[in-house]
Amino acid sequence: MDDWVRNPTARSALDDILPCVDNATAQQTLYESKDVTFQLVSVANQFITNISNFNAPPEAGPIFFNQSGPLVPILCNPFHSDMTDRQCANGEVNFGNSRQEWNKYVCQVSASGICTTVGRLTPTYYDQLMAIVNVGSVLYNYGPFLVELVDCTFVRKTFRNISVDHCSGLRSNSRLIVIGLVSASASVMISLVFWVFYTREKQRRGYAKQPKAPSQQDNFSGERNIVH
Repeated sequence: MDDWVRNPTARSALDDILPCVDNATAQQTLYESKDVTFQLVSVANQFITNISNFNAPPEAGPIFFNQSGPLVPILCNPFHSDMTDRQCANGEVNFGNSRQEWNKYVCQVSASGICTTVGRLTPTYYDQLMAIVNVGSVLYNYGPFLVELVDCTFVRKTFRNISVDHCSGLRSNSRLIVIGLVSASASVMISLVFWVFYTREKQRRGYAKQPKAPSQQDNFSGERNIVH
């Protein structure tokens, strides 16, 4: 595990378990996620600027829904056009507070979708803007983390933390376990040796206690004594 953390490009058994992509592919994926976020925010802001905040006359057709009142703040784009990080400007809403802020500009509508109260967003337009915000927020907040998953940066960080925080104790405990196993194995071997020795000694003593069979010479001497 430590070898793979130190040299992730080297071939190891973990490559068969973790299908990591190379860093160039991961960075391209991150760039694409930023670009999608940038485009989504741009679409939302174009709608707010060109339709919601535009006082269209009734003859303007679909872009007229009797919008009126204070202008809707645009959504903060977290990236410049070159995908570098961008700071929010004053008056912009962000992914976190856009739902609450934009809800202040929602009007009540008639059956035909025309505002009957002051406001610059119909409930339908508000829901569509929030759908854009939800997708953009997920890409912005979780895109870098997902990239770390596909190129295994997150896994390497996790393994590194395990190695630093836990492996020293694990190695020490493993050493004690090995010593215990060796001691147990030695005890078993010694017990086996003594058991073999005890078994052989018991058999030898058993043979020594058995009565001897009379020899032919003893039988002949006995017969001569009987004749006399």
